[in-house]
Amino acid sequence: MVMIGRIDGPGDRATLRISQASKSAQKLGKHAMKKLLLGASAILLITACSGQVLEAAKNGDQGGKAAGPATVDDASAFVKKAEAKFADMGEYAAHVFWMQANFINHDTNWLAARVGAEATEMGVEYANGTKRFKDLPLEGDLARKMKIISQGLTLPAPSKDGAAQELSQITTFLDSAYSSATIDLDGEKVALDDLEVMMGTERDPEKLKEIWEKWRMASAPSMHDKYARMVEIANEGARELGFKDVGELWLSGYDMPAEDMAKEVDRLWGQVEPLYDQLHCYVRAKLNENYGDDVQPQSGPIRADILGNMWAQTWGNVYEIAKPEGAGIDYDLTELLKEAKYTPKKMVETGEGFYSSLGMDPLPDTFWKRSLITKPRDRTVVCHASAWDLDGADDIRIKMCTKVNAEDFNTVHHELGHNYYQRAYKNQSPLYQSGANDGFHEAIGDFIALSITPQYLVQIGLLDESQIPDASKDIGLLMERALDKVAFLPFGLLMDKWRWKVFSGEVTPEEYNTAWWELRKQYQGIVPPGDRPANAFDPGGKYHIPGNTPYLRYFLSFIMQFQFQKAACEQAGWEGPLHRCSIYGNKEVGERFNAMMEMGASKPWPDALEAFTGTRQMDGSAIVEYFAPLMEYLKEENKDRTCGW
Repeated sequence: MVMIGRIDGPGDRATLRISQASKSAQKLGKHAMKKLLLGASAILLITACSGQVLEAAKNGDQGGKAAGPATVDDASAFVKKAEAKFADMGEYAAHVFWMQANFINHDTNWLAARVGAEATEMGVEYANGTKRFKDLPLEGDLARKMKIISQGLTLPAPSKDGAAQELSQITTFLDSAYSSATIDLDGEKVALDDLEVMMGTERDPEKLKEIWEKWRMASAPSMHDKYARMVEIANEGARELGFKDVGELWLSGYDMPAEDMAKEVDRLWGQVEPLYDQLHCYVRAKLNENYGDDVQPQSGPIRADILGNMWAQTWGNVYEIAKPEGAGIDYDLTELLKEAKYTPKKMVETGEGFYSSLGMDPLPDTFWKRSLITKPRDRTVVCHASAWDLDGADDIRIKMCTKVNAEDFNTVHHELGHNYYQRAYKNQSPLYQSGANDGFHEAIGDFIALSITPQYLVQIGLLDESQIPDASKDIGLLMERALDKVAFLPFGLLMDKWRWKVFSGEVTPEEYNTAWWELRKQYQGIVPPGDRPANAFDPGGKYHIPGNTPYLRYFLSFIMQFQFQKAACEQAGWEGPLHRCSIYGNKEVGERFNAMMEMGASKPWPDALEAFTGTRQMDGSAIVEYFAPLMEYLKEENKDRTCGW
């Protein structure tokens, strides 16, 4: 069972797994970390246990049975019991978290914290329990399920006394330090939610620098030593599970050797890097025109605080600065929705209609009875959009404080993608009720949202055929999308690049901040707005670092969503530009799409990818093709500029 939703705005998606609930339940809706992934597929956990690792787990034993020489039958019984336990805990926890997110008060927070701790203990117990079977010649489904259980801990604690407790205390501290941080600004205490808005709207470079620097010093320096100790403990736990370090553990979850996956990531980046380089060159020039040489020079890296985002991970908020001349469009989707008297429910019904047009069954009646589609007037709820699967079967829901606007219209289509994926794999084992790899779920939702084209708006009656913009307007549309989709790619990559170096020991604690900025400059061409203090720990200024959320999944999802788009459009016989293609109404595409989703995580992800795209390899060439007209425009605009940094 999985509850999935979007986080932090475009491009910044965190996965907060069930064990984090004990630390996050009280603050859901109060800062950027607002997505929970709960699963009967899992209880695949982000952190180590907040209580004792059960003595039985240390011996690979469950249910009080005396440990002895392991057999394949023992392994089969162990996995069968794990599936039942995870399914039961997943459903229980999902209902608790749903209640907490929709009725936020002291008691629901207490319940969420309690179930989070219970689920964590279970995850630690079973992950450690797999050690008993590590030397058995397991094959097929049994081997795959055992591997999923053994790799379920993002930060594994070693089994020695006190280690799990210490690790839990550290991760709790890191999470709390981030979530409670505020800065003093103009005589007031200001939290991250408001600071993020300011970074997107403020244009005074001195004010941007002040906000940027103060946020990074608000709590991050206090994290440094704790983070280093956390790395030591988790690496010891990873070695107990048979991995060199935590980085290898993370990379081993992709159905290939860790070293091969690392090379695959570099190959994908090599495919898309030229597109990013041209975008960087163009945006830098526009920022230079807007701010002048003293703020943003014409050459070299871009100053990190003037890209419209606290972390310079997406650049959509500087579209008005970077907008190509004469590239506007002749309609406003928000106005079209309002003129057509859309309501929040009608927006969701329209999203359902998209999937129905692909041949998929309508959403169950319980979806409409149990989902939260509009913000209640009588209570506080977590408003951030999310998609939920509460029972691993048919109880799927969304939770949104939906507004009638273009952004939420896109979000509805995205979130329903999660729900249809969840329903598609409901007949799989609880251990397989998840994406084929951790990038698939987000890629599927974003892929569907790519079909919200002018032609689709005509098909559903929101736009007249005569209002479809001609090709001359495409550059503006592509630029707007590239500032989020293309700009994100190197950031999505370097987050874990830094952590892999930290976990391996290549980067020592004394080098944390220096290595961080070396990677940001290498991959993004970004530099801080001024010298960083000796005690700075700037990685800690981004939630996913203190929150220990692996980030490679988001880089992969941005690659795959365009690969899905290209495959679907080829199946549909589309012959025009890829960015103008919509698969609305194509049942043949829908049949293949659903066949991939039905697989869940039951097969290695290349099998799932091949089922829909016809290839077993992730491929960045689709995103390059999608933005090909923009690439031509960028090259022409940049022809007299010195690109690179």
